[in-house]
Amino acid sequence: MAEAGREANVITFLIRRLVLLIPILFGVSLVVFLMVHLVPGDPVRTMLGTNASPVEQPTLRHQLGLDKPLPAQYLLFLGNLAHGNLGASIISRRPVIAEIGDRLPATVELTIAAMVIAIPLGVGIGTVAAATRSGVFSGTLMVAATFGVSIPTFWIGLLFIYAFALRLTWFPVLGSASLQGTVLPAITLALPAAAVLARVSRSSLVEVLHQDYIRTAQAKGLTRGSVVRKHAMRNALIVVLTIVGLQFGGLMAGSVIVETVFARPGIGSFVVGAISARDYPVIQGITLVYASFYVLINLVIDVLYSLVDPRIRIG
Repeated sequence: MAEAGREANVITFLIRRLVLLIPILFGVSLVVFLMVHLVPGDPVRTMLGTNASPVEQPTLRHQLGLDKPLPAQYLLFLGNLAHGNLGASIISRRPVIAEIGDRLPATVELTIAAMVIAIPLGVGIGTVAAATRSGVFSGTLMVAATFGVSIPTFWIGLLFIYAFALRLTWFPVLGSASLQGTVLPAITLALPAAAVLARVSRSSLVEVLHQDYIRTAQAKGLTRGSVVRKHAMRNALIVVLTIVGLQFGGLMAGSVIVETVFARPGIGSFVVGAISARDYPVIQGITLVYASFYVLINLVIDVLYSLVDPRIRIG
């Protein structure tokens, strides 16, 4: 009975959070719609160029629906969104959902690869630094983590291209969808995230190691490594899980820079071109996809809380 009640609570929780996704995406769509339409620039002039005749611009603007008032354009966008239609790209005239579908797998692959590198690297460094917090080694690790947070991602990418692609020729200069072409972009994207996880892991673990039950475990004769692995780490993971969720969403957004630097075909490089061309439907569609990822990832993290710490219950 208790297990059935717990499953019912989980299902209720998931349904409630999924319903809350609707007003969140509505708010995101409204903010993005207003922001992209207030940015200076005209997509019609971008498409036709400076030599277009006076007749061509009004005709194209009417075909794209850009001659309507902003409220009418937004209501049209919401109507299409309710039917699962994100509109059509102003530049390519293809459905936005098709454009995103062609590029999203490459971005998701890059993000997952970066997380696979960042989580063990960051948590491992943070754990070692916390376990040896009074030593020079711990301080060195934290200084390295600080550098990882401080150095811009694009600069790390350029250094990697110069060192490993141009000088050593171990990897292709420009990123591709192949495994070899994913290594440098994934490491570039992972290092700042690993640095953040290292700092958070160390702080959380140091706080847990000062708890009374940790001193009790040590008084029973357990080694420090055993205490960290079996007792402290599980409680420290609650904070780390929160940061992992935020970092996953951050890496999805941060792929814009990395994919641009490595000329990798993905959502990041695509949205840069869309912003330059004032392709409103594409910008709005990609932003909604990113917002959905953020909300769903946070939902998964909330469920994982109860798995990591049995004291946390989903009600």
